[in-house]
Amino acid sequence: MLQHIWSAGITSLTKIRNCLIILLLLPATAFSQEITGITVADAPGLQVSGIHAPDSIMLNINGNKPLFSFLADRNYFKSSDVGETRQKDSHIQYFSGGLKVTTITGDRASEEWTAEITFENTGQDTVTVSNVVPFGQDSSSVYITGYGPSDLARARLFRPGYRPLRVILPDNAWEMGYSSFPLSDGYSVCSIARRQKTDGGQRRRYETILPPGSKVTYHMHAAIFSGGWQEGLRLMFRDRYLYDLDKFDNSLYERKDLVWIKESYLMILQMAWDREFYDRMTGKYSFPEVIRKGIELFGFYDVFCIWPTWPRLGLDQRNQWDLYRDLPGGTAQLRSFANMSRLSGTKFFISYNPWDNSTKNEDHYRGMARIIAETEADGVVLDTRGSSSYELQAAADSVRKGVIMYSEGMAITKDMPGIISGRVHNAIYLSPELNLNKLIKPDFSIFRVCDVGEDVIRREVAIAFFNGYGTELNMYRPGGRDENFDADLEFLSNTTFILRQNNDAFLDFNWTPLIETTLDDVFVNKWNSGDKTIYTILNMKSGGIAGNLFEVSNKPGKHYVSLWNHENLNPETENGKAMISAMADGWQTIWSGTRREGSVDCIAGLPDILRSELHGDSVRIHHPGNGRVLIWKGNPSYKATYKEFNIQHDTVIRIKDLFGYYEGKIVIQLVENKRLKDENVIKLKGGKPWLISKVIPTTRASNIPSDMVLVPGTAFSFKVTTGEDFMPYPDVNGKTVIVDTFLIDKYPVTNARYYEFLISSGYYPRDTTNYLKHWESGVYKQGQDNYPVVYVSHEDVMAYAKWADKRLPTEAEWQLAAQGTDKRLWPWGSEFHGTYCNNAFDRPTPVDAFSKGKSPYGAMDLVGNVWQMTNDLYFNGAYYFIVIRGGSYYRPDSSWWYIQGGPQQLDKTQIMLMVSPGFDRNATVGFRCVKDIDKSHFKFKK
Repeated sequence: MLQHIWSAGITSLTKIRNCLIILLLLPATAFSQEITGITVADAPGLQVSGIHAPDSIMLNINGNKPLFSFLADRNYFKSSDVGETRQKDSHIQYFSGGLKVTTITGDRASEEWTAEITFENTGQDTVTVSNVVPFGQDSSSVYITGYGPSDLARARLFRPGYRPLRVILPDNAWEMGYSSFPLSDGYSVCSIARRQKTDGGQRRRYETILPPGSKVTYHMHAAIFSGGWQEGLRLMFRDRYLYDLDKFDNSLYERKDLVWIKESYLMILQMAWDREFYDRMTGKYSFPEVIRKGIELFGFYDVFCIWPTWPRLGLDQRNQWDLYRDLPGGTAQLRSFANMSRLSGTKFFISYNPWDNSTKNEDHYRGMARIIAETEADGVVLDTRGSSSYELQAAADSVRKGVIMYSEGMAITKDMPGIISGRVHNAIYLSPELNLNKLIKPDFSIFRVCDVGEDVIRREVAIAFFNGYGTELNMYRPGGRDENFDADLEFLSNTTFILRQNNDAFLDFNWTPLIETTLDDVFVNKWNSGDKTIYTILNMKSGGIAGNLFEVSNKPGKHYVSLWNHENLNPETENGKAMISAMADGWQTIWSGTRREGSVDCIAGLPDILRSELHGDSVRIHHPGNGRVLIWKGNPSYKATYKEFNIQHDTVIRIKDLFGYYEGKIVIQLVENKRLKDENVIKLKGGKPWLISKVIPTTRASNIPSDMVLVPGTAFSFKVTTGEDFMPYPDVNGKTVIVDTFLIDKYPVTNARYYEFLISSGYYPRDTTNYLKHWESGVYKQGQDNYPVVYVSHEDVMAYAKWADKRLPTEAEWQLAAQGTDKRLWPWGSEFHGTYCNNAFDRPTPVDAFSKGKSPYGAMDLVGNVWQMTNDLYFNGAYYFIVIRGGSYYRPDSSWWYIQGGPQQLDKTQIMLMVSPGFDRNATVGFRCVKDIDKSHFKFKK
């Protein structure tokens, strides 16, 4: 088989069949370069076997491909189906029905490789030509073409392994064909076919009707790129503007007075006769209530537009501008509303009807400029227009800076330099899932029109969010403002919140559509801003989704969180890849294919800045640098409660001080210039206790009193258990605790010592219930001076400790004093001796009764006599309790439901639930104290 090379810049050479030239106009994110030629097999027809890159590099194709494919009367044909003849540099093929196809490659006036493909009807019957796709429709390629039943938006993107996806194309490019596929050596080729001219035929949205003798011509362009298949789309759409523009004039987009529209995601359009704007019966404006509602639901509307013209315009001779002036209060009232709107962050728009040419004659540009000046409007809705003009913008600029032109339709590529905002029109009832206009110019501000009176809007809001653009609430049609609308507004409020907080990402010039997912009918777009990555997820599966969905980077210093569900996400390794999970709701199957379908998730990969940690009921937040810290009660939203902080160093914040007693989710956000930089999600789980007591240091001792012993400080861990599982205990096991050297009472506090405190301090509790119940007439019984004091509450004990310039030991300090560092089970060793302690004698004993029961540091009477309070006071969201240790003389044994009495091993712990001082005082709980030391007065062994 002979092969021929179609080379760039060659139009006539022996055995050179054609030429294909593509030049990259702008640098792309991934490698890209021109094609210098292609290798075409001699027969059959026109089929490509290789692509030539610069430096004589030959890139092979896995199997030959046709140069193009097309539909004729809905029948599929490929350029490789029939033979071809050559006339000079033209290649002519005849298909059934007399359809003549002429392919000419090379352009003497261009450095690019191009191909011109002309379809001519030489037969007797009308032929319909459509779906011209470069290199053909192939299951191994990514390609775009029309598909399915007749519809305004029937363009589909085909990807290997996935069902075709509906896409939005520019309004002059619905007929276009696109394809890309891999070559050898890690390269790929991308190509586009655009309809250029029609001679005698009828141009339709997706097809051309060719009566006998008529023609339609397509231009085909191609290029080489490396990277994911999305790089090919980006090259053709963003960098080459679909070949509608040679160069993009970006001056309008760079104007600082117009930049605000790029940060806008919600607008409302309302007619002047809407009772929510002006009530005819009361003769009063309701507009302030509109603004108030916008603040309540959305923080603010970005834009409000008033429309007093169609369908009233034309009833009399008044023109569109007269109708503004004849509103109650005239343009002065509208100017007042515009100023009021801006105070809440809302811009005020008017409208322009370019078709108003039969009413009172007034120059349109001057008329519009005068109304803008009189109302101080911030923008103009261009009725029936898909574009603006430099004249319109200049008219607005002549009277006021910062005025936005907002077209009714979506500007086609060649018109985008003259306007920076537009809409996805509601003439498309069910919006395609992917809008490729966003790829052409990512900072063009797009809004999806949601006709509130027409149907529910949930699906359309979800798709707009997925594509990173806003929503227009069009209130023109009456009706639709019911409970379904309220639910849709709640959904819209959540999408708007995320869009605004991540506006920096949604303007990403290099955003990536449709990254690979583990599921079909679930779509993910990827957006970047510095260290932040945002993934918008659109679920079109009625059953919902929950599970690993796509691959992410698992680099240190980065974490993942769902901004929709506000849940922490941890990547899971699956087949060697770090996968992240997503969760989105389902819906009733009968709603599929309606505007009730569709759900979303949004996942953020964020740098570890805040590194928030929960400590009990407090949150430790690391110094975030710049920005404000917002702490939310529950999921962030415009209705949620939050507290704002300017944190200048590592900070601990108690949640109770912010929101009172609260059980649930706490979301901590770092926001700078309104943009999200980091988010942490922490859950205050009900039932799990957290420490609420603090250690208040005592005066530091310079010597060891005779009634105290020294416990050297150390770092250690210990393990304790409890026989109770009904109520969660503090989780202290296995955690390393650093304890400074301290002094501890050699014995529990005795009746005599407590009596001394009373005489010296005059202490008397408010609640005297059960206070020193075992004493008589305010004095302990004779002979019990050296018994441990009991029937004291936590408050009584704290009062004593303050008087003695001591404090209660923490559980860790008590543990160290009793056990030392060798993990013994009893203060004296690991074997129990009934003569070393009060062994459940059913009565207390003197604190010095058991001299053999001392701990490694000389502390006595640690177990068996009375339980001993620690400083550790906990709260679990419902109950307060303190930790007590050591056991007591009392051991109820008729049921295992009782607290286990008698001497307790050092690996056993117990809590005492607290009600009131009187309730808490009992016969079996006493205490001992500790004191801090001045280390400079003590010598320690190394």
